[in-house]
Amino acid sequence: MNFKDNKAIYLQIADRIADDILAGRLAIDGKVPSVRELAAQVEVNANTVARTYDHLQQSGIIYTKRGMGYFVASGARDIIVRQRREQLMKGEMDYFLGQLRAVGVTPDELRDLYADFLAK
Repeated sequence: MNFKDNKAIYLQIADRIADDILAGRLAIDGKVPSVRELAAQVEVNANTVARTYDHLQQSGIIYTKRGMGYFVASGARDIIVRQRREQLMKGEMDYFLGQLRAVGVTPDELRDLYADFLAK
């Protein structure tokens, strides 16, 4: 896994797990790779993955079964979508819209681009 400098590694791993849940690669109530398995896959220290799992568990995305490991929570998809929507609307959208304004993209052009994107 290629990590970026602008975000903590454990959060980037959490994003990857969330992506897998949204894409259906990790099923609701399905088992999540063990801390050691995932640490080996993404080539990080097991403590980093443990921090990732703690973060996801606190967010309600995964849960633990004593002695069995971690599993995807039933409301995980809804939580992830809500978190990402909030992040997009509060953070990334302001920057994006500011860039569109700076280069002169009109609301009509943006609407047409978005409609074309949705039609794909």
